[in-house]
Amino acid sequence: MTVDIKDELHRKLKVGRANLLANLDDLGEYDLRRPATPTGTNLLGLVKHLAGLEYGYLGDCVGRSPQERLAWMDDGSVGEGADMWAKPTESKAYIVDLYRRACAHADATVDELELDTPAEVPWWSEPATTLGVLLVRMLAETAQHAGHADIVRELIDGRVGNTEDQLGNDPEFWDHFTSQIHEAAAEFRPSRG
Repeated sequence: MTVDIKDELHRKLKVGRANLLANLDDLGEYDLRRPATPTGTNLLGLVKHLAGLEYGYLGDCVGRSPQERLAWMDDGSVGEGADMWAKPTESKAYIVDLYRRACAHADATVDELELDTPAEVPWWSEPATTLGVLLVRMLAETAQHAGHADIVRELIDGRVGNTEDQLGNDPEFWDHFTSQIHEAAAEFRPSRG
């Protein structure tokens, strides 16, 4: 069986996108927005950030600029992290719809262009690249941030992310599982004194 690398990369990107969005299910606006880490990581911010990357890497950088303009890109506030959190005027529905539009635009790019299509990323020190490199980059970004979303969701309400399918969702299992990890780590706890 021969695997088409472009199709496989695109398929895995779609899986990562779905995993990311699944972490928003059944949460209210507050839990979606609130910082879950000391550096402010939050669920809607992750989705908003990835929407900008989808439009950028798999749109602008391959000469397929979207008609939709992103305010934080146009006003330069992206450099201050404005893509990493949702303003009060940016609802869950708005951010999710924005992400879906950006993904649809990116999907059309991947479907219509070849992996060796020239691309240019103006903010890279060596801007010349290809669609293939950008597709890999987008897949890596999505996987990384979907993983962040899994952890943030677990911190909010204990719901286990992608691992749930592999290890189960039984609280007794998780208690036993984590107790083993605590015991293994305890052997390396620094002594006091």
